[in-house]
Amino acid sequence: MFGAVTRKLNRDTGERKALFRDLVGALIVHGRIETTVAKAKETKKIADGLVDLAIGGDMTARRKVRRLLIDPNVVKRLFAEVAPKYQRGRGGYTRVIRTRTRRGDATEMAIVELV
Repeated sequence: MFGAVTRKLNRDTGERKALFRDLVGALIVHGRIETTVAKAKETKKIADGLVDLAIGGDMTARRKVRRLLIDPNVVKRLFAEVAPKYQRGRGGYTRVIRTRTRRGDATEMAIVELV
């Protein structure tokens, strides 16, 4: 799921994987999250890949998804609720909408949501 060329976001590998595991899990559970633009773009890539796998629905896809998403409730929701909505889709399951500039450090914020 983590491609060869990703934004490092000033984190080591384990911390970055944990960050995206949490962001993608929250996106699947809540349907929309707000984060920085850089994190949003990476989260979109990972989430689209997971939805693609979940559309297949076989045991191999479930194992690959489970490798990234530890929480069994999130995996169950992905396969039972999210993936069936996109059976006829050809990609583009999420969207990134730039929203505002964060007041504390002037970072651009964005909303990532399932379409």
